Amino acid sequence: MKKRMFSVWFGCSMLLFITALGTVLTGCAGYKLGSTLPADIKTVFVPTFVNKTDEPMVETEATRATIQQLQMDGSLEVAGQDVADTILEVIITKISFHPLSFQQDSRKTAQEYRLYLTAEVLFKKAKTNQILSKKRVQGEATFFPAGDIAAAKRLALPTASKDLAHRIVEAVVEYW
Repeated sequence: MKKRMFSVWFGCSMLLFITALGTVLTGCAGYKLGSTLPADIKTVFVPTFVNKTDEPMVETEATRATIQQLQMDGSLEVAGQDVADTILEVIITKISFHPLSFQQDSRKTAQEYRLYLTAEVLFKKAKTNQILSKKRVQGEATFFPAGDIAAAKRLALPTASKDLAHRIVEAVVEYW
């Protein structure tokens, strides 16, 4: 009797194990370790972004943040224009902010805002100018104006630039 119970228990355990293993393995079927970029794309040149907004120096912060994000991601090596396989051109087209919440005693006074940075991203081969990816991305940051909304907005720009950089790198690297 004990042998029969053991074999039933063992059979059920193996069936459960195989089912679980199959579920785990099929769940990972679309994932790949390392870069999914084509083998001939290893380096990228990142010129300073173009700023089409009224906000000064936003292009400098966003360019720096994107280069840092590329270096952290590791899928593409940042290189000089003369040796890079690809070029990442970005135009910052819009900065906007919108109220998220209002003070309880005054429905007209916002207490929290969200800042949006919108950019056009063009990823192309350096030698042929073949467009590999063209996307519009948006970074964002939430901020609380402590009296001076202009100063609070300037303080939120680095956070929005980092978020924009993350989305730019994601758009370029995960395109494949």
